[in-house]
Amino acid sequence: WHRAAAPRGGAERNRAEPSRILPCCASLGQQGRYVRPGDSGGRCVAEIGQVPASLGFPPVLQKGLKENFADAQVSVVDCPDLTKEPFNFPAKGICGKPRIADVGGVPYLIPIAQKEKLIPIVQTKSEKKPAVNGSYVAQINPADKGCLLEKYSGKYTDCEFGLLANLYASEGQPGKLGEFQNSFHRPFQTIAAGEAVIEVKANGRTGELNFVSCLRQTLEKHYGEKPVGMGGTFIIQKGKAKIHIMPPEFSACPLNTDEDVNNWLKFFEMKAPLICQPVIVSRDPGFDLRVEHTHCFSHHGEGGHYHQDTSPDSVQYLGYFQPAELLFRIDRPQETHLVGRD
Repeated sequence: WHRAAAPRGGAERNRAEPSRILPCCASLGQQGRYVRPGDSGGRCVAEIGQVPASLGFPPVLQKGLKENFADAQVSVVDCPDLTKEPFNFPAKGICGKPRIADVGGVPYLIPIAQKEKLIPIVQTKSEKKPAVNGSYVAQINPADKGCLLEKYSGKYTDCEFGLLANLYASEGQPGKLGEFQNSFHRPFQTIAAGEAVIEVKANGRTGELNFVSCLRQTLEKHYGEKPVGMGGTFIIQKGKAKIHIMPPEFSACPLNTDEDVNNWLKFFEMKAPLICQPVIVSRDPGFDLRVEHTHCFSHHGEGGHYHQDTSPDSVQYLGYFQPAELLFRIDRPQETHLVGRD
């Protein structure tokens, strides 16, 4: 979740608000049938196929992961209670009418930040389910130049972000294993909206791809031109990872290349356990999507944007993922580029 929010005004106009990390997850679904074409700068929607993705996802993902990890296991399970340790999410699960929104985009940040792009997150609330902002803020600690991770709600009350965001929404249901009846009337354990999740375990990285890239490229290789995706949450249980945090100031000079961007960002090696939230789309169906985006937080004061584990021999990943039914593309930049998409 990228939360590089626009400044509020006054003396803060040249400052970049720290990235926020939401303790939620993200996912897409199986097919890209356009429901509402929209236009650049407007909104377009992709409707996802109705057949539960877990019918084919587990064996596909397991095969791909074993090409990049020493050990990999993928199965369909009950969703664990995500309000408990180590997640401490504001909802028990990630199931129930799952939706994804890709809002704004990197071109609003690079080459020069368009600081007028301040966007509210609309949260539905009721007497039974009040809106909860569980975001974390990862910023550079002015005291020691390290990572300072704080609860956003401890300092702010808004639900706004700037420039870009990859968002997931669901009913927060816990999810249980169910049965899907195929055309031959044989039951399968599977996942559907509001039901179970896909559990992914991967240990000992042997290839060059990071965990998220391996999942995405595996889906792209298998499903081809069909935009297939998923998301959720995963934990780096053991090992260390390369993470970046945005500086407190937007760049005054244009960032025209990936090298410019990397020289501006601040990189750290952070230790496990790190709790991550990815957005994974196998391929862009013409929406100018960010096909991979993962942020992480921890309970030991570290977090930011995930790039790669740095301890391949010892790294251990545990993830829970869910397909989404709809993908919304909102406020798509009219002028785009591929700089800074890592």
